[in-house]
Amino acid sequence: MSNLNLKPKNVLRGPRITEKAAIGADKNGVYVFEVEKIATKKSISDSVREIYKVTPERVRVVNVKPRAVFVRGKKGFRGGIKKAYVTLKKGDKIELI
Repeated sequence: MSNLNLKPKNVLRGPRITEKAAIGADKNGVYVFEVEKIATKKSISDSVREIYKVTPERVRVVNVKPRAVFVRGKKGFRGGIKKAYVTLKKGDKIELI
């Protein structure tokens, strides 16, 4: 798949704000974002650099599989997502809230 039509503003869906993500951001400078399924490490790095004006040191990507659920007597699936863990240089911060 080609990422030629994927603009930097469209790569990041948004920050993933959880307790674990907040602790990682405070202690280690690692921020978690939900990204598009076709996003690459390079496109994620470029998007963070353009939107938040900080330089990422490292980008790790995780595909979360869809999960089977049982709600009100019916079987279904929760959609899977793609997460990116972005490590920033020491001293850089992103204000998410």
